[in-house]
Amino acid sequence: MSRGAFAFPTAPKLFKRRLFSHFREQSAIIRTAADWTVLLYIIIPGGLLGGRFYYGFWNHELPAWTADLPFALILALLSILIANGGLVLLLQEGDLLFLRQRENWIRTIVLRGTIYSLAVTSLKMAAVYAILLPFIVRGYGVSPAAAWALLVMTLACSWCVKLLGHIVKVQRQGFRRWLWLIPAVTVPCGIYIRAGLFWKDSPSLLLLVAAVLAVVTVWAIRYRLRLSGTFMNDVREDYKQRMRIAALLLRGVLDKPRPTRYKPWIFRKSQPLLKSKTPESRFTAAAIKALVRNPAHLKLYLSFTGVGLIAVFIVPSLLKWLIFALLVALMAYWLSSFWLLFSGDDYIGILPFTKEQKAVAGSKTLPLLLLPFSLLCSAVICTQLYGWLGLVLFIPVGGIAGYLIANMFSAFRFAR
Repeated sequence: MSRGAFAFPTAPKLFKRRLFSHFREQSAIIRTAADWTVLLYIIIPGGLLGGRFYYGFWNHELPAWTADLPFALILALLSILIANGGLVLLLQEGDLLFLRQRENWIRTIVLRGTIYSLAVTSLKMAAVYAILLPFIVRGYGVSPAAAWALLVMTLACSWCVKLLGHIVKVQRQGFRRWLWLIPAVTVPCGIYIRAGLFWKDSPSLLLLVAAVLAVVTVWAIRYRLRLSGTFMNDVREDYKQRMRIAALLLRGVLDKPRPTRYKPWIFRKSQPLLKSKTPESRFTAAAIKALVRNPAHLKLYLSFTGVGLIAVFIVPSLLKWLIFALLVALMAYWLSSFWLLFSGDDYIGILPFTKEQKAVAGSKTLPLLLLPFSLLCSAVICTQLYGWLGLVLFIPVGGIAGYLIANMFSAFRFAR
């Protein structure tokens, strides 16, 4: 059977098909968020208004606040954009089965995907650089030749960072990935910022740095094409980059999936927290571990604690204890709701706990979870109002307040 009998007889044609499919996929994701008619009502007025401001930046005086901004801030902003994103190689899971014996096809797809990703990166960086160009040339006195050289160095640095970061991501996992990823990103960006600051008036030196970064980019491309044993990581990173727009649109709608962990961060050996071995005490310990091990619940607890500490610190002295009581009551209400949700779970229903035992365990759990918050808030108020004497007072005051409010909510919300 000849190659012409296949739908995609060559690797370039297969890549072309996948590239157009990628374009359709991204446009479909965007259309789910807003119709093109709606976008036109935003893009056209926004483009006209932005063009008017951009024309003013070139032909009129720059805003007064730009004189107070250092040139390093422009370079830092560009570095942040350089460090974001990755490569889209357009590899698919099925390639492991159907293209396993055609290494040249996979190399062709990887090479063309790398070139496509670097071209898209260049367009993005050039667009951002063009927006900042009036400030670079007119605000900081950079000559046109140096501005062009800085653009070339910006593009070369973005290529270098994207490739080095991609190579690390597909080869390393866990904390080792960060140990390699941090220098792979920060070293080129640091060289970029330092060269831009010290040689912004020397186009030849900027071009020399760009040439060095370009050489590293070429080496990284050759190294990437020779890389083997990373196919599944390639597919994973490719999928992550292709779904960036979808993740951005759904960030406020869906919670981020929790990664699978074989051991928790804390209480790794599941040892008993309380000395008592009664069923109620074990139930209490399980609830405490459930809250601490759940990132969403723990984050909410710590966030509310931080906001509460700031609130009791900044309010006037006459209102501190009133705000303290309200905040502790709010925290107790949330913790009691957490207990009701935890004790009413289907898995907990399998265990032979009576209604009375659940109420007793909840009455033990609520004070233990509430005390850290009430003690911290009490420490802030007592040290602020009473000085050194507050170091002695905050423990009994916070402990008694947390215990009383916890018992009040336990009596009202935990049916026996």
